[in-house]
Amino acid sequence: MTKASAAGKVILLGEHAVVYGRPAIAVPVSDVRATAEVTPLAGDVGVLIVAEDLGQSYRLDEPCETDAARALRATVRNTLQHLGVQAETQALRIVVHSQVPIARGMGSGTAVATALVRALTKHYGRHLTPRTVSDLVFRTEVILHGTPSGIDNTVVAFEKPVHFTKGQRAHILEVRGEFILLIADTGIRSKTRDAVEQVRRAWRADPGRYERLFDRIGAIVEEGRRAIIAGQVGDLGHLMHRNQLLLRDLGVSSPELDRLVRAAESAGAKGAKLSGGGKGGCMIALVDDGTRAEVLSSLLSAGASSVITTPVR
Repeated sequence: MTKASAAGKVILLGEHAVVYGRPAIAVPVSDVRATAEVTPLAGDVGVLIVAEDLGQSYRLDEPCETDAARALRATVRNTLQHLGVQAETQALRIVVHSQVPIARGMGSGTAVATALVRALTKHYGRHLTPRTVSDLVFRTEVILHGTPSGIDNTVVAFEKPVHFTKGQRAHILEVRGEFILLIADTGIRSKTRDAVEQVRRAWRADPGRYERLFDRIGAIVEEGRRAIIAGQVGDLGHLMHRNQLLLRDLGVSSPELDRLVRAAESAGAKGAKLSGGGKGGCMIALVDDGTRAEVLSSLLSAGASSVITTPVR
């Protein structure tokens, strides 16, 4: 058996605007992971993909109807093709599992695809650079999200904080001062594709207004990049707060997200905001050792279904 894994992620600053050419910062969440296991399929020729979390199995040579099935099949086919392996002659059983919450803006689909690419590459005794893995997973992102920016596959493949602008080379950020994020789940599933399309419709209807909002978000991201590089992580809090206000103006927040953001900041978080597509999913709060327990308790009291603590270093 060959096994590989990949981390989840959150967007620290810049979601949605990143789709329109502005920068964004994303960080890996290494404590929650997706895994892929590859074993020979005895007595048969073909590739069987078992999605444990969905309770589904898919054969590579059979048609499929759901985005999840199409994404898994495409990831396997694209990876085998890149490795120069003929899919039709293989006999493989591939089992995928994810600890990353599904449809919460934490990159569950991206993590699964990345783990798949890594496991298949390892199974055939090959090595791919993080950039190549990212490029392969981006093709899966198109199936999952329609018009992705490319930030999710980049941060998950490199598993380091990244400063990303669509169409440009991503920059790995050196974090000079470690900081702590709490990731609180609203308990509401939210497809990134739907939120991205909602913003796109609004942008088409009023491009001037939305371009100005994207510019303001982009400026916040650049301030955040400078703060991280300088080790002034305390400055990230008010930047997160400002970013959240602009995301509300974009129309991608929700009453549940707003309630959790208020609860976190009232309990002592330096800043808080939604992370990912919005309209549900997760929010993040910047805390330190002195405020972590109180903010976590406040988030649970305000309705968070779960809270993950992750250091960023």
